[in-house]
Amino acid sequence: MTIDQNFCCHQAISSFCLCIENFTAIKNFISSTSAAPNPLISHKKSPPLYHDRCQTSIIDFHWSCPKCSYNLCLQCCAELRAGHLPGGKVVKIQHYGRRSRDYIFGVVSIGSQTHNKGSPRSRAPLNPPCKIENYKRDENCCFNWKADKNSSIPCAPEEFGGCGRSILELKCMHPEKILSELESKSEKIVQQKNYSGDLFSMDPCACLSSSGAVHNELEILRRAAEREGSSDNYIYCPTGKDAMQDGGLAHFQAHWARGEPVIVRNVLEQTSGLSWEPMVMWRALRERTNGKVDSEQFSVRAIDCLDLCEVKMNIRQFFNGYEKGRYHSNRWPEMLKLKEPTSSFDERLPRHYAEFLTALPFPEYTDPHYGPFNLAVKLPERIIKPDLGPRTYIAYGFREELGRGDSVIKLHCNMSDAVNVLTHAAEVEPDEFLMKQIQKLKKNQLQQDKDELLFHASPVASFSEATDITENSCTAVVLSAANRSSVGKTSEGEKKDEYGGALWDIFRREDVPKLSEFLIKHSGEFRHINCIPIKQVFHPIHDQTFYLTAEHKMKLKEEYGIEPWTFEQKLGEAVFIPAGCPHQVRILKSCIKVALDFVSPENVPECIRLTEECRLLPSDHRAKEDKLEVKKIALHAIMEVVDYLTNPESS
Repeated sequence: MTIDQNFCCHQAISSFCLCIENFTAIKNFISSTSAAPNPLISHKKSPPLYHDRCQTSIIDFHWSCPKCSYNLCLQCCAELRAGHLPGGKVVKIQHYGRRSRDYIFGVVSIGSQTHNKGSPRSRAPLNPPCKIENYKRDENCCFNWKADKNSSIPCAPEEFGGCGRSILELKCMHPEKILSELESKSEKIVQQKNYSGDLFSMDPCACLSSSGAVHNELEILRRAAEREGSSDNYIYCPTGKDAMQDGGLAHFQAHWARGEPVIVRNVLEQTSGLSWEPMVMWRALRERTNGKVDSEQFSVRAIDCLDLCEVKMNIRQFFNGYEKGRYHSNRWPEMLKLKEPTSSFDERLPRHYAEFLTALPFPEYTDPHYGPFNLAVKLPERIIKPDLGPRTYIAYGFREELGRGDSVIKLHCNMSDAVNVLTHAAEVEPDEFLMKQIQKLKKNQLQQDKDELLFHASPVASFSEATDITENSCTAVVLSAANRSSVGKTSEGEKKDEYGGALWDIFRREDVPKLSEFLIKHSGEFRHINCIPIKQVFHPIHDQTFYLTAEHKMKLKEEYGIEPWTFEQKLGEAVFIPAGCPHQVRILKSCIKVALDFVSPENVPECIRLTEECRLLPSDHRAKEDKLEVKKIALHAIMEVVDYLTNPESS
């Protein structure tokens, strides 16, 4: 292990030990059972194993059926003993039907061929109100699956994938005492003088004065919020060169440890200058396939952001629209994005992959192979590592906020940390006629929203309360393009006529409860597939069905006093997003972005919290599967660090 790795291990150990409470809970649970653990042997490069009910990965102790191999985690067993249905509710997911283009563009409302001119208050709602599902827990009263009187757990009934004919046995993946021994060693290390306290300092950094005021004249700060009485309205925004200077890593850590995003500018200046032009990347891809596929035959699947449905076209058509723009027959901008982010980036585009790695700032965290602060690299070779990227995202963009069909990544929360680099941007300038046509179509959409959304502005309220909402509340959902064009704040010294390729909104972790409450309260004001009002909410953030417009963000601040960090990502900027921070993105220009996930020691507890949160989602939910396997990552990281610190000579 190098000196740098030694230093990083020294810093990381206190954060790793935040996970020890998870080991303690497992150990205490095991000691309360009468069954004896039976070790299982893991085969080399075997695929990850998952618990059948909650779909979290199997790390060590778990319950298994000796007849059908049905696996159940310790938490699911505890929930079953407490009388709850383990692993979340059983819910029927409602699907969105098809709608005509006239409906999508607001020419007609549901159940009518033309807009009804009568007062919407005198009519019954045209859409059923959004159903808010309780994503916490469900009582196990409708299913014949309960723990026995002696607390033993029967195998799940057939409707849950088990056989229902055997008693589950406790098994483990590692030697029986490994967790208790690891806990004991870790506690001794933390108690030593050299490792006491928080090594990731929470003290104010150089961005703040001794009085706590922000040095807003610093070029390394970008104003991104207007929170009253808060010192976190600015985002740390160094250049790529600043990040490589002495103290750059420590300064980054000071902000990162507080759960703040970071922007690093001009990262492409550190590279060889390889072009990220779309057709250059396409030619490079053709070289890897020995030129067997030409651009006329090579088709891609893209998503039309207007109805969120798939379209198929050849790659030349897609990139032609990327550079020149595409429009529907009525001149409404057609916003497309590739359906699947490009996977196997290192194999398909090796030169661009190497270029991307060179551009990444703070490689101690972001290097996917050797980063000492990237815990994902600590997994042994025999274990298949989670797919953390990098991935390319290619999408069209439009400066004005359309309200419908915007090129957006809806509000969501990453299970791990992430860094996102804008490598290419192309602007498509709309002409005056196009803007007039957009304004004309928006009037139809506004009327449709008044018809359909007025009754559902507050779905958790009673019907009488919902009908008392004024028309202004619906009018605010769709305003003119002129009022919607204000985007992120510019930092000192930046020209106001220069704007970036993507608009980011990143929320603080502590604001998640209020944000969730707001989304549930106003869920009837949002549309989803085929522009149909949202039908069902399981989890307002993990569902990834909401995008907050400028008006919704204004309403959020008025009602709940919270706002996100809002900023524009410019060409060559790398955005670091901490795990657990909900965020959304609107594409302002046609963009190529490359993103990479990593697992930092500071955010392991947050990653574990998110995993536990998602295990209670319905079985078919998009965020249900534990793809990150953060507990496995944390376990092997702690094992490596503890082994090094207790036996430095042999490491």
